[in-house]
Amino acid sequence: MENDLRAALVAWLAADPALTGINAIEEEAPVRASPPWLGIAASASVDWGTKDHPGREIRIALELETRTDLASGDAPLLGAIERRVLNLPPFHPGFEVASIRFLRARSEARANNLRAALIEFRFRLFAPIQE
Repeated sequence: MENDLRAALVAWLAADPALTGINAIEEEAPVRASPPWLGIAASASVDWGTKDHPGREIRIALELETRTDLASGDAPLLGAIERRVLNLPPFHPGFEVASIRFLRARSEARANNLRAALIEFRFRLFAPIQE
């Protein structure tokens, strides 16, 4: 389910018109892309099922790298990313979203006017019911 979620999340983010200013939205940090870019920095999953319905709790951290002098320069973009993630549709091939929750964010200034922000979310998913 973790890999299915990662793929669905990248596709969902890439399809958002509010995020068209991002040069690359990838499953990992892009090898060649100028800022701004967005990638999955890390993910991890644990069991989150019931006796008769398998599921996973998956934590995904997204990294946004931008180029700005202002500490708040990427705030509108971060807000758009957060809104889009929280509105991921519930039904996908391979999993059903039970809940999505913002967990934490962190931001840092880097060399050459680069800024990086890490946004972490918790997804609770159920596997499709097998009939």
